[in-house]
Amino acid sequence: MALAATGLPDRVILNNHFLPVCGCYSMDPFNSPSALESMPQTPPFSAMFDSSGYNRNLYQSTEDSCGGLYYHDNNLLSGSLEALIQHLVPNVDYYPDRTYIFTFLLSSRLFMHPYELMAKVCHLCVEHQRLSDPSSDKNQIRKIAPKILQLLTEWTETFPYDFRDERMMRNLKDLAHRIASGEETYRKNVQQIIQCLIRKLATLSQYEEVLAKISATSTDRLTVLKTKPQSIQRDIITVCSDPYTLAQQLTHIELERLNYIGPEEFVQAFVQKDPLDNDKTCYSDRKKTRNLEAYVEWFNRLSYLVATEICMPVKKKHRARMIEYFIDVARECFNIGNFNSLMAIISGMNMSPVSRLKKTWAKVKTAKFDILEHQMDPSSNFYNYRTALRGAAQRSLTAHSSREKIVIPFFSLLIKDIYFLNEGCANRLPNGHVNFEKFWELAKQVSEFMTWKQVECPFERDRKILQYLLTVPVFSEDALYLASYESEGPENHIEKDRWKSLRSSLLGRV
Repeated sequence: MALAATGLPDRVILNNHFLPVCGCYSMDPFNSPSALESMPQTPPFSAMFDSSGYNRNLYQSTEDSCGGLYYHDNNLLSGSLEALIQHLVPNVDYYPDRTYIFTFLLSSRLFMHPYELMAKVCHLCVEHQRLSDPSSDKNQIRKIAPKILQLLTEWTETFPYDFRDERMMRNLKDLAHRIASGEETYRKNVQQIIQCLIRKLATLSQYEEVLAKISATSTDRLTVLKTKPQSIQRDIITVCSDPYTLAQQLTHIELERLNYIGPEEFVQAFVQKDPLDNDKTCYSDRKKTRNLEAYVEWFNRLSYLVATEICMPVKKKHRARMIEYFIDVARECFNIGNFNSLMAIISGMNMSPVSRLKKTWAKVKTAKFDILEHQMDPSSNFYNYRTALRGAAQRSLTAHSSREKIVIPFFSLLIKDIYFLNEGCANRLPNGHVNFEKFWELAKQVSEFMTWKQVECPFERDRKILQYLLTVPVFSEDALYLASYESEGPENHIEKDRWKSLRSSLLGRV
C-alpha cells in the first residue's frame, strides 16, 4: 500500500531501533496447515487476499447469525470485539474463511492478550457446542470437532509464538482434550497439532541460542587489528572471490532470518494500549520474540561489514577493487530479488567514511553502481524500488523454479509502510466498533510477506562464507572514520581535529 512520502518523518522508532527510510540503520515458516482428515479446506497465503477485501460468503453458511457486524457490498468493515470473536468460532454449519482467521488473529492483539482471546474461544467452543456435556449427541460432536481442530491448527501453525505463553498452552491442551476424549481419530489429530507446535517452538529456541552465541563472540575489528597484523588478516574476497556466490550466500541468511519472523511481530512492534481497555498492566509481556529486531541488526551488520571491507585495505587499488566487487554483489542481489541485502550494500558504500574516499572512487567504474542507486532512489516514495518489487512479486507468482520465487523486500520500508498504515487509521470507530477495514489492509500486507518468507533458498550453502559473513568482526563508526582518514588524509580542519581525536582515543597515539 503506497504511502505518500511528503510530510512523513524520516525514521520510525521500533523498540529503540531507528529505522530510516533509506541508508543504514542508526548505530544507536510456516507451511500451509497440515491436512487433517475431514477438515475444511482453506486457501494458501498467496490466495487468501484479492483486491476486493474480505468476503463473508467464501466459507460462510447462507445465514449470518452473528450480530454486531457491519458489512458493505458483502465485505466486513467493522464490528464489536465480542461479535468478531464469535465470528471466529466455528459451529456445525459454519467455518470462518482463512482470510478472516488470519486477519483477526493478527489484529486482535491490539485489543487483548492472545491468551485472553484463546480463553474466550475455548469458552465459546465448550459452552455453545456443549463439549462439556457427557450427554451431548456424538454425531453433533463429530460434525463440530474437525472444525475446531482446524481452527486450532491454523492458529498454532500461523502464530506458534503465541503459545510460548503457558496460559495459551494450557487452554489449547484443555480444549483439545475435550474434543479428543472418546475418539481415537481426534486424539491422533490433537497429538499431531501439539507435537508440530512443540517442534516449531524448539526450533525457535535453537535459533535464538545461535544468535546469542554470535552476539556474545562479536568483537570490534580494531581490537583484532591491534593483536593481529593486517597483512595476515583475511578479507571477503579471499574467502569468496565470486560476487555471484556471495550474493547467493547473503540470500541464504536473509531467507533464514525472514523465516523466523512471526506475522504478529509487525503488530506487536507498534502495540499501544486500547483506550477502551481498563487494564493498567504493562503490555510488554505480549512480546515473546525479537526476531524482527534481529533482522534489523543483520541489516546494520551487513552495511558496516561492507564499509569495513572497503576501508580496510591500505592500497587505493585494493579499495577500488573491493568497491567494484560489492557493486557486482549488489547487482546480483537485485537479479535474485534480494532487495534487503542490495540496500544494505548500497547503504554501506554511501556511509561517510566510504563516500569521502574520492581518490579511491576515481579509480572505480561507477556506471553499474549508478544504475543500482537509481533503482533504490528514495524519491517519489521509492517509486523505482516499488516497481521492481512488484515485478519480482509477479515473477514469484508464476515461477517455475525456487530461484524465481525469491522476493526479499527492503525491510525498513516494509515496516515503515505498516507503521504508517497503523498510525494513519484509528483502531476503533466512533461507535466503539473495531475498524476491521483497516485490519484487512494490514493483514493483506503481512500475508504477502508470509508468502515470501516461506520460500526455500535454492542455492547450495557454503559454511565457510556464511561463517565469515555472520561472525567476522566489523569496524565501529569511529573506527571506520579512523581507517578512512588513514587511507586518505583529512581535507579540512574539522576532519583533521577528528582524526587526531580518534588516533588518541582508539590507538593511544598523538
